[in-house]
Amino acid sequence: MQLVNRIGVAVGLAAALVVGATTAVAADYPSRPISLVIPYGPGGASDLSARLIAGSAPSYLGQSILPVNKAGAAGVTGSAFVINSKKDGYTLLSARVGSQMGVPAMNKTIPYGWEDFTIIGMTEQNPFVLIVNPDSPYKTFADFEKAVKAGEELTYSSAGVGTLLHIATAVMADAMNADADKLTHVPFKGGGKARTAVVSGAVDFSWGNLSASTAALAAGQLRALAVTTPERFETIPDVPTASEVGYPALEQIIGWSAIYGPPGLPDEVVTKWADTLQKLKEDNGWLRLTKSLGNIVSIMTPEETRAFVGKQYEVFDAAIKKLDMTIE
Repeated sequence: MQLVNRIGVAVGLAAALVVGATTAVAADYPSRPISLVIPYGPGGASDLSARLIAGSAPSYLGQSILPVNKAGAAGVTGSAFVINSKKDGYTLLSARVGSQMGVPAMNKTIPYGWEDFTIIGMTEQNPFVLIVNPDSPYKTFADFEKAVKAGEELTYSSAGVGTLLHIATAVMADAMNADADKLTHVPFKGGGKARTAVVSGAVDFSWGNLSASTAALAAGQLRALAVTTPERFETIPDVPTASEVGYPALEQIIGWSAIYGPPGLPDEVVTKWADTLQKLKEDNGWLRLTKSLGNIVSIMTPEETRAFVGKQYEVFDAAIKKLDMTIE
């Protein structure tokens, strides 16, 4: 009986030590550099967003942030890496609409659901643009619409199956009552490569993040036919909105960036990051660079972010089921 009691006391002390150590680590957070995993390749909107955070947030965290690209499987590879990492706040995710909302809505076989992460906070929203090569025969959205409705065989690029770049075309075809089978999907590992495919003329079109397409548009390497904002966007004032071209439903195609962590992060870590994101609202350098990329600054609390993503998930989950695109 005494042996049992001793074992019980030992287990209790061990548990208390673990809890105490975890609390101490969390209270001292961060005490070393933080890895921010980017689930897509270099050059895309996820990559750009993460690197802006990595350049600005250390001023408020007191530690450096190391951006790490872990591309593959439409963002699932990097996302799965983070969700299985230590719950100490030193491995976080540059979360994206595709890998954290679109893919879970489409593919029910991946190793995580949209709610499985610790949601820390949204940082920005990204309008989407319909892009073609400058030498494309489609000079206007009307030209493009006519070709799609006529059932012309067209190719389009995306950052992978289930990403918003992929789902956007399916939603567009549904809105146009067009034959989606005539539009051939060519997936790439990241939005940067998907965009390059349009620049090079390897595909006919793509829906891309405005933030990642701004430089190519300004350089004349791409032509934008429509943007998914309710009003014309200041950096591309000559490009009509989805409503102006007759398809207001396409406004639901909007990307976002956020900071996520593995499930079970200590409250102190979440609070530290949530406070840091709020401070970015007053960071003129980060604000200027974020806006210059065509992003809409949208700092949200963990609770606000969860509500926003949950609502968007419901919309896309329903649309994907309607289009019979669900993978189970």
